[in-house]
Amino acid sequence: MGIESEGIENLVSARKLLIANLDKSKALSASLRKAGPRLEEINQRLPCLEAAVRPIRAQKDALDEVGGNINKAVVPATAVLKVFDAIHGLEKSLSDPQADLNGYISVLKNLQEALRFLSDNCEMAIQWLDDIVEYLQDNNVADVRYTSSLKNALQYLRELQSKEEKGRLDGGLLEAALDRLEGEFRRLLTENSVPLPMSSSPLKDEQQCISPSQLPVPVIKKLQAILNSLIANNRLEKCKSIYVEVRSSIVRASLRALNLDYLEISVSEFNNVQSIEGYISKWSKHLEFAVKHLFEAEYKLCNDVFESLGVKVWRDCFANIAAQAGMLAFLQFGKTVTESKKDPIKLLKLLDIFASLNRLRLDFNRLFGGAACAEIQNLTRDLIKRVIEGASEIFWELLLQVELQRQAPPPPDGSVPRLVSFITDYCNRLLGNDYKPILNQVLAIERSWKHEKFQESLLHDELLNLIRAIELNLDVWSKAYNDTILSYVFLMNNHWHLYKHLKNTKIGALLGDQWLREHQDYAEYYSTMFIRESWGKLPSHLSREGLILFSGGRATARDLVKKRLKAFNEAFDNIYKKHSTWVLMDKDLREKTCQQIIQAIVPVYRSYMQNYGPLVEQDSSASKYAKFTAQSLEKMLTSLFVPRPVRHGSFKVRQNSNKFSNSVEDQYSSPTPTLASA
Repeated sequence: MGIESEGIENLVSARKLLIANLDKSKALSASLRKAGPRLEEINQRLPCLEAAVRPIRAQKDALDEVGGNINKAVVPATAVLKVFDAIHGLEKSLSDPQADLNGYISVLKNLQEALRFLSDNCEMAIQWLDDIVEYLQDNNVADVRYTSSLKNALQYLRELQSKEEKGRLDGGLLEAALDRLEGEFRRLLTENSVPLPMSSSPLKDEQQCISPSQLPVPVIKKLQAILNSLIANNRLEKCKSIYVEVRSSIVRASLRALNLDYLEISVSEFNNVQSIEGYISKWSKHLEFAVKHLFEAEYKLCNDVFESLGVKVWRDCFANIAAQAGMLAFLQFGKTVTESKKDPIKLLKLLDIFASLNRLRLDFNRLFGGAACAEIQNLTRDLIKRVIEGASEIFWELLLQVELQRQAPPPPDGSVPRLVSFITDYCNRLLGNDYKPILNQVLAIERSWKHEKFQESLLHDELLNLIRAIELNLDVWSKAYNDTILSYVFLMNNHWHLYKHLKNTKIGALLGDQWLREHQDYAEYYSTMFIRESWGKLPSHLSREGLILFSGGRATARDLVKKRLKAFNEAFDNIYKKHSTWVLMDKDLREKTCQQIIQAIVPVYRSYMQNYGPLVEQDSSASKYAKFTAQSLEKMLTSLFVPRPVRHGSFKVRQNSNKFSNSVEDQYSSPTPTLASA
């Protein structure tokens, strides 16, 4: 029993002990649960504590030097930051260059200097900061996480600086300021450039009164100041572009007043010679005006504005202005004329073009002589070459074209063929002071290209050959008439034309007085033949035979008078009707011929009617025989041979396979021959 009792007590004691230990374990477990967050907090604070005590653990030498190294890096970095802040402080002063251009440019210079400082020192500051970070890492003076974060930040700064767009340390302030300066450059040009005033038909006297449109000197100085600032920032090409755009628009505005739409006409639109003459006359005046005034002014202005930048810069600007403002259109028009159909009148127009270009030769060489104007030079040389070749070709072909006309029919009214009046006037124009020197020069150049000599006698000989060819044509044409009387009218017309229209002229002087007298004599001879073989036969119908003393009685005399008046009336009506369709071109010749006809007929008729008219005037049928009075006859005869005020025809010239196809058809009544093209 005693043993059992002791065992039970031991078990009870053990039980109590276990319960007590279990309670302690529970208490300890609860305490541990409460200590967990605190331990985590301590664990999180340990790195900071470690970093705080690291300098204590670092080498003494490293600790002694770290302060100085940090100051060396921080001081320049701080200076960079201060400059950066100062840059942004300039932003308000760079808002409007118009208010104070000089102040604006001065602030812009300060901005550029500050940016240069940043550019020069920012990299150095970054490098110094990078060096101190390396020092901290190498000597375990700072926490690795902090130094790693610093290295990442410094690397990002380097990347920003190396990239053009992101590396603008001013945040784009400089570019915006330069853009505003460009805008001011454009504004100064636009507001101070005025189109040159001019007349729609500029004459020499008017041109002398017009002064070039110059920019005021203060404006030029402002433009130059802006240029210097923009050029320093690689914006020269943009400045040139703005200048060319504004000034070329001003020149175009000046030229628009001249109504230059004709410069755009195509070859196919040159429908007739008259239009070409009008256009070329305008072209010559307008080209001279544009070169001597508009482009001359631009040439000087380009030099004034860009002079400090060198000849090449301002000549480039001028070349672009000239090309964009319309100089090329003038040259293209000249080329279009050279490509139009071949025509004798075209020769005169080509000579007009050559004369205009020749008058402006010195101006062209001075204004457009530089390498920058190569396009204008090439077009001008090509135009001159085309003009010389075209004019020479037409001139040397004239004789052939006159000879080809020989097979054409003569005018049906016996008048002067268009070819005759045209060639006589044409030769005199070519020998006149306006065209002869130019034609000599053109032919001399053309011969020199072929390595041949040219003498003025060649020109004279060729023109004399033209007149001689006309004489041969007249002979052939006169034989083509079926009516001999009409051939007399034709020859009278043309010989008189040659005499009168070549007398006291340059071509007449070359032909000589004897040649002129011969044609005068021919004209008088054919006039005599014409009257004798036509109107001169009418008086024979008014014979007095059998009427003297009324030998056959009054009734017989009346019958004879009636018969003879009837024959006269019929003959007169027939001749008058036929001759009413014929023409004497020259007024003097026409009046002289009419008077000769009147003298041949009217006195005879008047005398006849005075003596024998009473025999029929009392007859009931008197009006049938006494149809005319002397006055009515004279009036009718005076009205003969007058050119009708309508187109009878023309000397037509067509271009066919690069050759003239000519025909003498009808006739203009105009006394001044101009060639009509079909």
